[in-house]
Amino acid sequence: MKVVHTSDWHLGQQFFEHNRYEEHQAFLDWLVQELVQVDADLLIVSGDIYHTATPPASAEQQLYAFIKQAKLSLPHLHIVIIAGNHDSANRIETAKPLLQQFDTYVVGRFDKNQPQNVVKLIETRHGLVNIVAMPFLRSADMAQADSEDNGYACAVKHAYDSAYKQLKDVTLPVIAMGHLHAKGGDISSDSERNITIGGFDSIHADVFGDTPDYIALGHLHKAQKVANDETIRYSGTPFPMSFAERNYKHQVVLIEFSGKQISSITSRFVPRHKEVILLPEKGGATLDELCDALQNLELPQDGEIPKPYLRLRLNANETDSQFRFKIEQALADKRVHFCGIERVSNAVEGEADLLFEDLSKVNELAPLTLLELAYKEQIDGKSSLPVELKKCLETVLVAINEQEGS
Repeated sequence: MKVVHTSDWHLGQQFFEHNRYEEHQAFLDWLVQELVQVDADLLIVSGDIYHTATPPASAEQQLYAFIKQAKLSLPHLHIVIIAGNHDSANRIETAKPLLQQFDTYVVGRFDKNQPQNVVKLIETRHGLVNIVAMPFLRSADMAQADSEDNGYACAVKHAYDSAYKQLKDVTLPVIAMGHLHAKGGDISSDSERNITIGGFDSIHADVFGDTPDYIALGHLHKAQKVANDETIRYSGTPFPMSFAERNYKHQVVLIEFSGKQISSITSRFVPRHKEVILLPEKGGATLDELCDALQNLELPQDGEIPKPYLRLRLNANETDSQFRFKIEQALADKRVHFCGIERVSNAVEGEADLLFEDLSKVNELAPLTLLELAYKEQIDGKSSLPVELKKCLETVLVAINEQEGS
Protein backbone atom coordinates (compact mmCIF):
# COMPACT_ATOMS: atom_id res chain seq x y z
CA MET A 1 0.00 0.00 0.00
CA LYS A 2 1.34 3.40 -1.02
CA VAL A 3 0.43 6.50 0.97
CA VAL A 4 1.30 10.10 0.03
CA HIS A 5 1.47 12.63 2.88
CA THR A 6 1.19 16.36 2.23
CA SER A 7 -0.07 19.43 4.09
CA ASP A 8 -0.21 23.22 4.33
CA TRP A 9 -1.30 24.08 0.82
CA HIS A 10 -2.68 27.47 1.90
CA LEU A 11 -4.83 27.79 -1.20
CA GLY A 12 -5.98 31.37 -1.69
CA GLN A 13 -2.87 32.93 -0.18
CA GLN A 14 -1.49 36.08 -1.72
CA PHE A 15 2.26 36.59 -1.58
CA PHE A 16 2.90 40.27 -0.79
CA GLU A 17 -0.32 41.13 -2.64
CA HIS A 18 0.60 38.94 -5.62
CA ASN A 19 -2.01 36.34 -6.54
CA ARG A 20 -0.68 32.76 -6.28
CA TYR A 21 -3.49 30.96 -8.10
CA GLU A 22 -1.23 29.93 -10.99
CA GLU A 23 1.43 28.70 -8.57
CA HIS A 24 -1.06 26.68 -6.55
CA GLN A 25 -2.51 25.17 -9.70
CA ALA A 26 0.95 24.15 -10.92
CA PHE A 27 1.47 22.25 -7.67
CA LEU A 28 -1.93 20.54 -7.82
CA ASP A 29 -1.32 19.50 -11.44
CA TRP A 30 2.09 18.14 -10.45
CA LEU A 31 0.56 16.28 -7.49
CA VAL A 32 -1.95 14.51 -9.73
CA GLN A 33 0.89 13.38 -11.98
CA GLU A 34 2.94 12.32 -8.96
CA LEU A 35 0.09 10.26 -7.54
CA VAL A 36 -0.25 8.49 -10.87
CA GLN A 37 3.50 7.96 -11.18
CA VAL A 38 3.84 6.30 -7.77
CA ASP A 39 0.47 4.57 -8.21
CA ALA A 40 -0.75 5.81 -4.84
CA ASP A 41 -3.55 4.15 -2.89
CA LEU A 42 -4.11 6.90 -0.35
CA LEU A 43 -3.49 10.65 -0.15
CA ILE A 44 -3.54 12.29 3.30
CA VAL A 45 -3.57 16.06 3.68
CA SER A 46 -2.72 17.22 7.20
CA GLY A 47 -4.46 20.57 7.43
CA ASP A 48 -4.26 24.20 6.29
CA ILE A 49 -5.87 23.46 2.97
CA TYR A 50 -6.79 27.13 2.75
CA HIS A 51 -4.91 30.21 3.90
CA THR A 52 -7.90 31.75 5.65
CA ALA A 53 -11.15 30.61 7.21
CA THR A 54 -12.97 32.40 4.38
CA PRO A 55 -11.00 31.51 1.24
CA PRO A 56 -11.92 32.94 -2.15
CA ALA A 57 -14.27 30.88 -4.27
CA SER A 58 -11.43 30.23 -6.70
CA ALA A 59 -9.46 28.43 -3.97
CA GLU A 60 -12.40 26.15 -3.12
CA GLN A 61 -12.90 25.42 -6.80
CA GLN A 62 -9.21 24.48 -7.06
CA LEU A 63 -9.56 21.93 -4.28
CA TYR A 64 -12.69 20.32 -5.74
CA ALA A 65 -11.26 20.29 -9.27
CA PHE A 66 -8.08 18.65 -7.96
CA ILE A 67 -10.04 15.90 -6.20
CA LYS A 68 -12.09 15.25 -9.31
CA GLN A 69 -9.00 15.11 -11.53
CA ALA A 70 -7.12 12.89 -9.08
CA LYS A 71 -9.98 10.38 -9.03
CA LEU A 72 -10.31 10.43 -12.81
CA SER A 73 -6.59 9.77 -13.17
CA LEU A 74 -6.41 7.21 -10.37
CA PRO A 75 -9.85 5.65 -9.74
CA HIS A 76 -8.68 3.48 -6.82
CA LEU A 77 -7.31 6.52 -4.88
CA HIS A 78 -8.73 7.42 -1.45
CA ILE A 79 -8.18 10.88 0.08
CA VAL A 80 -8.32 12.00 3.73
CA ILE A 81 -8.25 15.71 4.64
CA ILE A 82 -8.21 17.35 8.07
CA ALA A 83 -8.71 21.00 8.98
CA GLY A 84 -5.74 23.05 10.17
CA ASN A 85 -5.65 26.19 12.29
CA HIS A 86 -6.06 28.36 9.17
CA ASP A 87 -9.15 26.44 8.04
CA SER A 88 -12.76 26.89 9.05
CA ALA A 89 -13.99 23.67 10.69
CA ASN A 90 -17.52 24.39 9.51
CA ARG A 91 -16.46 25.02 5.93
CA ILE A 92 -14.48 21.76 5.82
CA GLU A 93 -17.38 19.79 7.35
CA THR A 94 -19.93 21.28 4.95
CA ALA A 95 -18.24 19.66 1.97
CA LYS A 96 -18.30 16.18 3.53
CA PRO A 97 -21.40 14.70 1.77
CA LEU A 98 -20.21 15.86 -1.65
CA LEU A 99 -16.61 14.71 -1.26
CA GLN A 100 -17.56 11.25 -0.02
CA GLN A 101 -18.80 10.57 -3.56
CA PHE A 102 -15.13 10.84 -4.60
CA ASP A 103 -13.79 8.54 -1.85
CA THR A 104 -12.63 11.66 -0.02
CA TYR A 105 -13.08 11.91 3.74
CA VAL A 106 -12.83 15.25 5.54
CA VAL A 107 -12.73 16.02 9.26
CA GLY A 108 -13.15 19.60 10.39
CA ARG A 109 -13.33 19.28 14.17
CA PHE A 110 -12.91 16.82 17.02
CA ASP A 111 -15.93 16.13 19.22
CA LYS A 112 -14.76 14.82 22.60
CA ASN A 113 -18.15 13.11 23.01
CA GLN A 114 -17.89 11.32 19.66
CA PRO A 115 -14.21 10.42 19.14
CA GLN A 116 -15.23 7.73 16.67
CA ASN A 117 -15.92 10.45 14.11
CA VAL A 118 -12.20 11.01 13.51
CA VAL A 119 -11.50 7.30 12.92
CA LYS A 120 -11.74 6.14 9.31
CA LEU A 121 -11.41 2.52 8.23
CA ILE A 122 -10.52 2.67 4.56
CA GLU A 123 -10.47 -0.26 2.19
CA THR A 124 -7.73 0.17 -0.38
CA ARG A 125 -6.98 -2.29 -3.15
CA HIS A 126 -4.12 -3.58 -0.97
CA GLY A 127 -6.14 -4.03 2.18
CA LEU A 128 -7.67 -2.11 5.05
CA VAL A 129 -6.00 0.81 6.86
CA ASN A 130 -7.00 2.73 9.98
CA ILE A 131 -6.77 6.52 9.75
CA VAL A 132 -7.03 8.62 12.92
CA ALA A 133 -7.86 11.89 11.18
CA MET A 134 -7.32 14.30 14.08
CA PRO A 135 -7.85 17.92 12.96
CA PHE A 136 -6.40 21.02 14.61
CA LEU A 137 -7.51 20.81 18.23
CA ARG A 138 -9.00 23.96 19.68
CA SER A 139 -9.23 24.23 23.44
CA ALA A 140 -13.03 24.13 23.27
CA ASP A 141 -12.90 20.76 21.49
CA MET A 142 -11.21 18.93 24.34
CA ALA A 143 -11.62 18.17 28.00
CA GLN A 144 -8.76 20.10 29.59
CA ALA A 145 -6.77 17.89 31.90
CA ASP A 146 -5.73 20.73 34.22
CA SER A 147 -4.78 24.38 34.24
CA GLU A 148 -1.04 23.80 34.46
CA ASP A 149 1.40 24.54 31.66
CA ASN A 150 1.10 21.00 30.29
CA GLY A 151 -2.70 21.03 30.39
CA TYR A 152 -3.07 21.38 26.64
CA ALA A 153 -0.56 18.60 25.95
CA CYS A 154 -2.40 16.28 28.33
CA ALA A 155 -5.68 17.12 26.63
CA VAL A 156 -4.18 16.39 23.20
CA LYS A 157 -2.94 13.02 24.44
CA HIS A 158 -6.37 12.27 25.87
CA ALA A 159 -7.97 13.12 22.51
CA TYR A 160 -5.69 10.70 20.65
CA ASP A 161 -6.10 7.97 23.27
CA SER A 162 -9.89 8.26 23.06
CA ALA A 163 -9.69 7.93 19.28
CA TYR A 164 -7.40 4.88 19.48
CA LYS A 165 -9.98 3.15 21.66
CA GLN A 166 -12.37 3.25 18.69
CA LEU A 167 -10.04 1.14 16.54
CA LYS A 168 -11.54 -2.29 16.03
CA ASP A 169 -8.43 -4.02 14.68
CA VAL A 170 -4.97 -2.66 15.52
CA THR A 171 -3.32 -5.47 13.58
CA LEU A 172 -4.12 -3.34 10.52
CA PRO A 173 -1.86 -0.38 9.63
CA VAL A 174 -2.65 2.71 11.72
CA ILE A 175 -1.90 6.22 10.45
CA ALA A 176 -2.46 9.14 12.82
CA MET A 177 -2.87 12.63 11.40
CA GLY A 178 -2.44 15.88 13.29
CA HIS A 179 -2.04 19.62 12.89
CA LEU A 180 0.09 21.05 15.70
CA HIS A 181 3.58 22.09 16.72
CA ALA A 182 5.45 19.09 18.10
CA LYS A 183 8.40 19.69 20.37
CA GLY A 184 11.67 20.21 18.54
CA GLY A 185 10.17 21.12 15.17
CA ASP A 186 11.79 24.03 13.31
CA ILE A 187 9.32 26.86 12.81
CA SER A 188 9.29 29.58 10.18
CA SER A 189 8.33 32.64 12.24
CA ASP A 190 7.59 34.71 9.14
CA SER A 191 4.60 32.67 8.03
CA GLU A 192 3.54 30.08 10.61
CA ARG A 193 0.87 31.49 12.86
CA ASN A 194 1.65 31.01 16.55
CA ILE A 195 -1.08 28.72 17.89
CA THR A 196 0.41 28.11 21.31
CA ILE A 197 -1.39 28.11 24.60
CA GLY A 198 -0.61 26.29 27.83
CA GLY A 199 2.55 24.66 26.50
CA PHE A 200 1.13 23.88 23.06
CA ASP A 201 4.48 24.48 21.40
CA SER A 202 6.17 22.05 23.75
CA ILE A 203 3.94 19.05 23.03
CA HIS A 204 6.21 16.02 23.06
CA ALA A 205 6.00 13.29 20.46
CA ASP A 206 4.95 10.81 23.13
CA VAL A 207 1.40 12.27 23.12
CA PHE A 208 0.81 10.17 19.98
CA GLY A 209 1.46 6.94 21.87
CA ASP A 210 2.62 3.61 20.45
CA THR A 211 -0.52 2.78 18.46
CA PRO A 212 0.23 4.53 15.14
CA ASP A 213 2.62 3.06 12.60
CA TYR A 214 3.04 6.47 10.92
CA ILE A 215 2.18 9.96 12.16
CA ALA A 216 1.42 12.53 9.42
CA LEU A 217 1.70 16.06 10.75
CA GLY A 218 0.93 19.50 9.41
CA HIS A 219 1.47 23.11 10.54
CA LEU A 220 5.26 23.48 10.40
CA HIS A 221 6.33 24.53 6.93
CA LYS A 222 9.72 22.83 6.88
CA ALA A 223 9.70 19.13 5.97
CA GLN A 224 11.26 17.30 8.90
CA LYS A 225 11.25 14.35 11.24
CA VAL A 226 10.12 14.77 14.86
CA ALA A 227 12.22 13.48 17.76
CA ASN A 228 14.52 11.93 15.14
CA ASP A 229 11.81 9.38 14.41
CA GLU A 230 11.46 8.34 10.77
CA THR A 231 7.75 7.61 11.27
CA ILE A 232 6.74 11.00 12.75
CA ARG A 233 6.96 13.62 10.04
CA TYR A 234 5.95 17.03 8.82
CA SER A 235 5.63 17.03 5.06
CA GLY A 236 5.99 20.83 5.00
CA THR A 237 4.53 23.24 2.49
CA PRO A 238 4.77 22.53 -1.24
CA PHE A 239 6.11 26.05 -1.92
CA PRO A 240 7.66 28.93 0.08
CA MET A 241 5.18 30.82 2.24
CA SER A 242 7.69 33.58 2.99
CA PHE A 243 11.19 34.67 2.03
CA ALA A 244 12.46 32.89 5.15
CA GLU A 245 11.44 29.63 3.46
CA ARG A 246 13.20 30.29 0.16
CA ASN A 247 15.82 27.58 0.79
CA TYR A 248 13.42 24.88 2.01
CA LYS A 249 13.34 21.63 0.06
CA HIS A 250 9.61 21.38 -0.50
CA GLN A 251 8.25 17.88 -0.83
CA VAL A 252 5.53 15.34 -0.27
CA VAL A 253 6.28 12.11 1.57
CA LEU A 254 5.69 8.64 0.13
CA ILE A 255 5.16 5.88 2.69
CA GLU A 256 5.02 2.27 1.50
CA PHE A 257 3.44 -0.40 3.69
CA SER A 258 3.91 -4.14 3.48
CA GLY A 259 1.06 -5.33 5.63
CA LYS A 260 1.39 -3.39 8.89
CA GLN A 261 5.12 -2.80 8.44
CA ILE A 262 6.55 0.26 6.72
CA SER A 263 8.91 -0.88 3.98
CA SER A 264 10.14 2.57 2.89
CA ILE A 265 9.68 6.31 3.41
CA THR A 266 10.90 8.62 0.64
CA SER A 267 10.72 12.31 -0.16
CA ARG A 268 9.23 13.36 -3.48
CA PHE A 269 10.46 16.87 -4.18
CA VAL A 270 8.08 19.50 -5.53
CA PRO A 271 9.45 21.53 -8.46
CA ARG A 272 9.69 25.27 -7.72
CA HIS A 273 7.22 27.05 -10.00
CA LYS A 274 8.39 30.56 -9.12
CA GLU A 275 11.79 31.46 -7.73
CA VAL A 276 12.10 33.53 -4.54
CA ILE A 277 14.97 36.05 -4.52
CA LEU A 278 16.18 38.12 -1.57
CA LEU A 279 18.84 40.78 -2.26
CA PRO A 280 21.23 40.65 -0.55
CA GLU A 281 20.94 37.17 0.99
CA LYS A 282 22.34 38.39 4.31
CA GLY A 283 22.34 41.80 5.97
CA GLY A 284 21.50 44.99 4.12
CA ALA A 285 23.06 46.82 1.18
CA THR A 286 23.62 50.47 0.33
CA LEU A 287 21.43 52.03 -2.32
CA ASP A 288 24.24 51.95 -4.88
CA GLU A 289 24.95 48.30 -4.10
CA LEU A 290 21.28 47.40 -4.53
CA CYS A 291 21.03 49.24 -7.85
CA ASP A 292 24.18 47.49 -9.10
CA ALA A 293 22.85 44.11 -7.93
CA LEU A 294 19.58 44.72 -9.76
CA GLN A 295 21.44 45.68 -12.92
CA ASN A 296 23.48 42.49 -12.77
CA LEU A 297 20.56 40.27 -11.77
CA GLU A 298 20.03 37.54 -14.34
CA LEU A 299 16.34 36.94 -14.89
CA PRO A 300 14.48 34.76 -17.39
CA GLN A 301 13.54 36.72 -20.50
CA ASP A 302 11.22 34.05 -21.80
CA GLY A 303 7.63 35.17 -21.16
CA GLU A 304 6.63 31.55 -20.62
CA ILE A 305 8.82 31.27 -17.54
CA PRO A 306 7.01 32.67 -14.46
CA LYS A 307 8.32 35.87 -12.93
CA PRO A 308 10.25 35.32 -9.69
CA TYR A 309 9.41 37.06 -6.43
CA LEU A 310 11.95 39.70 -5.43
CA ARG A 311 12.45 41.50 -2.12
CA LEU A 312 15.24 43.99 -1.34
CA ARG A 313 17.12 44.68 1.89
CA LEU A 314 18.36 48.23 2.31
CA ASN A 315 20.72 49.46 5.02
CA ALA A 316 18.80 51.30 7.74
CA ASN A 317 21.39 54.10 7.71
CA GLU A 318 20.81 54.87 4.03
CA THR A 319 20.06 58.62 3.89
CA ASP A 320 19.23 59.15 0.22
CA SER A 321 15.62 60.37 0.21
CA GLN A 322 15.27 59.32 -3.44
CA PHE A 323 15.92 55.64 -2.72
CA ARG A 324 12.44 54.49 -3.72
CA PHE A 325 12.57 56.36 -7.03
CA LYS A 326 16.06 55.03 -7.84
CA ILE A 327 15.08 51.47 -7.05
CA GLU A 328 11.94 51.79 -9.18
CA GLN A 329 14.14 52.96 -12.05
CA ALA A 330 16.48 49.99 -11.56
CA LEU A 331 13.46 47.67 -11.61
CA ALA A 332 11.81 49.24 -14.65
CA ASP A 333 12.82 46.55 -17.15
CA LYS A 334 12.93 43.61 -14.77
CA ARG A 335 10.45 40.73 -15.08
CA VAL A 336 9.77 40.24 -11.37
CA HIS A 337 6.98 40.26 -8.84
CA PHE A 338 8.33 43.01 -6.61
CA CYS A 339 7.70 42.37 -2.92
CA GLY A 340 8.97 45.55 -1.33
CA ILE A 341 11.97 46.82 0.58
CA GLU A 342 13.16 45.97 4.09
CA ARG A 343 15.16 48.43 6.13
CA VAL A 344 17.93 46.42 7.79
CA SER A 345 20.28 47.36 10.61
CA ASN A 346 23.65 45.62 10.73
CA ALA A 347 24.72 47.24 13.97
CA VAL A 348 23.74 44.50 16.46
CA GLU A 349 26.61 42.04 16.87
CA GLY A 350 27.01 41.76 13.14
CA GLU A 351 23.52 40.31 12.65
CA ALA A 352 20.75 41.89 10.65
CA ASP A 353 17.69 43.27 12.43
CA LEU A 354 14.72 44.10 10.25
CA LEU A 355 13.20 47.52 10.67
CA PHE A 356 9.82 47.71 8.93
CA GLU A 357 9.73 51.30 7.77
CA ASP A 358 6.10 51.42 6.65
CA LEU A 359 3.14 50.71 8.90
CA SER A 360 1.57 48.98 5.93
CA LYS A 361 4.14 46.22 6.41
CA VAL A 362 3.40 45.63 10.09
CA ASN A 363 1.09 42.69 9.33
CA GLU A 364 4.10 40.80 7.96
CA LEU A 365 5.50 40.48 11.48
CA ALA A 366 4.40 37.69 13.79
CA PRO A 367 2.37 38.98 16.78
CA LEU A 368 4.99 37.73 19.23
CA THR A 369 7.70 39.60 17.33
CA LEU A 370 5.66 42.79 17.48
CA LEU A 371 5.15 42.42 21.21
CA GLU A 372 8.87 41.81 21.75
CA LEU A 373 9.76 44.90 19.70
CA ALA A 374 7.24 47.04 21.61
CA TYR A 375 8.49 45.76 24.97
CA LYS A 376 12.11 46.56 24.17
CA GLU A 377 11.15 49.98 22.77
CA GLN A 378 8.74 51.08 25.49
CA ILE A 379 9.62 49.11 28.65
CA ASP A 380 13.06 47.55 28.85
CA GLY A 381 15.51 47.36 25.98
CA LYS A 382 17.88 44.99 27.77
CA SER A 383 15.51 42.37 29.15
CA SER A 384 13.62 39.63 27.35
CA LEU A 385 9.84 39.55 27.16
CA PRO A 386 8.32 38.29 30.45
CA VAL A 387 6.66 34.88 30.28
CA GLU A 388 3.44 36.31 31.74
CA LEU A 389 3.06 38.76 28.84
CA LYS A 390 3.81 36.03 26.32
CA LYS A 391 1.09 33.80 27.80
CA CYS A 392 -1.41 36.68 27.74
CA LEU A 393 -0.71 37.19 24.05
CA GLU A 394 -1.04 33.46 23.35
CA THR A 395 -4.43 33.39 25.07
CA VAL A 396 -5.66 36.31 22.95
CA LEU A 397 -4.30 34.75 19.73
CA VAL A 398 -5.99 31.42 20.39
CA ALA A 399 -9.29 33.15 21.20
CA ILE A 400 -9.10 35.08 17.93
CA ASN A 401 -8.14 31.94 16.01
CA GLU A 402 -11.02 29.96 17.43
CA GLN A 403 -13.45 32.72 16.51
CA GLU A 404 -12.08 32.90 12.96
CA GLY A 405 -12.21 29.13 12.53
CA SER A 406 -15.68 28.58 13.95
